Amino acid sequence: MPTFLCTDPVVLNLWHPLAAIAETAPGRDHTTTLLEEQIAYALPPDGGARAWRQGAPQHPLPTLVRYGYLWTSLGTPPEDLFSIPEYDEPDRRNMNASTIGVHVSAPRAIENFLDMAHFPFVHTDVLGSEPHTEVVEYGVDVSAERDEVRATRCRMFQPKASASSADGAEVEYVYRVPHPYCSVLYKTSGDDPDRQDVIAVFLQPVDQEHVRAHLLLSVLDAAHEDKEIRNFQQSIFGQDKPILENQFPKRLPLDPRSETPIRADKSAVAYRRWLSGKGITYGVIPAGR
Repeated sequence: MPTFLCTDPVVLNLWHPLAAIAETAPGRDHTTTLLEEQIAYALPPDGGARAWRQGAPQHPLPTLVRYGYLWTSLGTPPEDLFSIPEYDEPDRRNMNASTIGVHVSAPRAIENFLDMAHFPFVHTDVLGSEPHTEVVEYGVDVSAERDEVRATRCRMFQPKASASSADGAEVEYVYRVPHPYCSVLYKTSGDDPDRQDVIAVFLQPVDQEHVRAHLLLSVLDAAHEDKEIRNFQQSIFGQDKPILENQFPKRLPLDPRSETPIRADKSAVAYRRWLSGKGITYGVIPAGR
């Protein structure tokens, strides 16, 4: 059996994103870092995908192409990834908004993604504004059957919720965490109020305190060019990045007594408990330490 610098068996057996397929030149080798290991990957001209530890092409890693990204695992992953059925709807614009390196642990980044309370202060006059600062009561469910955390009935007034939004409106969100290092956000579409845009963050853990954040957009927007849609999302993440990189500690404490929660933190508290229940040790400070 190969040995790895990451010794967390749960994390080793997960699928992890490496790169956006549309931004990966086929027919040549590429390299990246995953869980402190140098990983090579390629898209052969005849189709499919390959990945291996650098220097060991004779020992291929499992690969999966889902949602426009190449995924791999250093262990024995499940047969497939979590489901995002909206991605396959024919009228959606699916794209990688960007892939951005961030000096923070993957769990810290997911916790920030779940946090609506910062919208009026970090994303002022876009995703939030004063005096609309209250996070109203919302629901959180941890499903053993689906193996995910889900927050529902999340509402916030937003002056400009997306590139397609013309006016401010109260926007409803649903958050899913179907993977310890991935989260999927559904929000009211500016094009069709009866449907939802999808924004997902797929985190590639470079090490315990660094990630590459792959941002998937699956949106209903017939009016804007891809570049405009990407630029809007990149500007939002650009506001989040310095906040994330100033988090201390970089790793997420799982002890519920380590950081005082408030009502707005219900989803973050549920996420921490979910990680603890799974026995995750990579990128976190386990309870009792």
